[in-house]
Amino acid sequence: MSLALPVLVRGINNLSDARYCAGMGAQGLIFTLDTSLPGAVDAATARELAGWVAGVDIIGEFGHVAGPEINRLVEECGLTGVLLRLDRARQAWPDGLAVPVLIEVPANLITNQAHYAAALRDVSAAFPQGFALFTTAPRPYPADYTYWHQLARQAPLWLASPTDPTEAADLAQQVHPAGLVLAGGEEIKPGLRDFTELEAVFEALEEA
Repeated sequence: MSLALPVLVRGINNLSDARYCAGMGAQGLIFTLDTSLPGAVDAATARELAGWVAGVDIIGEFGHVAGPEINRLVEECGLTGVLLRLDRARQAWPDGLAVPVLIEVPANLITNQAHYAAALRDVSAAFPQGFALFTTAPRPYPADYTYWHQLARQAPLWLASPTDPTEAADLAQQVHPAGLVLAGGEEIKPGLRDFTELEAVFEALEEA
């Protein structure tokens, strides 16, 4: 399936999600590798699941983890990028990361232009190897996407996609973000997963 813009799927923890999302055209799969975060999987599980798919980016998600430990997992799991969470408690960004980073920015920060500009300056200096921003947005999104379109012109901006397929398609067509981040789910039992909502969003993003 060819999608209208890149899609990442977050919270991958089972083979059903990994294979389905890769088959539907997702650009990358995000594994939570920081054991202090909810839904974390160990490195062996991430490697095993990633081994069943081809042609997708494998991304690790981290909170407060030091640069050397992240780089160790980059090497061990074959990561092509990392997702880091930005929060006010962080004293410093991890140093010397070997791969590009996607920074999760709180929605209340990104809706303030001055705070957004400050965040851009901060991460630009911290990650010369490459970065993008990722944020959740107000629920529901405002009818006028002009502000979000302007933000997406200032830096690579990924948005958390709503589960409503029409709204997801509107974001793609009117905001033109760097991409959308969808949420993975849980299997009903091993090998059995309800993909109804996820399928509707993928189909809404399918390129004509």
